[in-house]
Amino acid sequence: MTFYFSLNVSFHEFQRYYQGHVDKVEVHDSHGRKLWINGRHFRRFLTRSGVHGNFKLELTEKGELLSLQKI
Repeated sequence: MTFYFSLNVSFHEFQRYYQGHVDKVEVHDSHGRKLWINGRHFRRFLTRSGVHGNFKLELTEKGELLSLQKI
């Protein structure tokens, strides 16, 4: 399963995920479906301004993460 979505979270907002106070990031894919993704998967995309961009998420049939890429 493949999902496309955009995310715009400031550095300050993302600190809650990074510090473990909140664990799931809620996003809506390009078809309006709601997805909850563990915030730890976005750490490698974190910059001084936060996490911003368009992403591609691939899951197995069981819903397990295969890949998360910034596109």
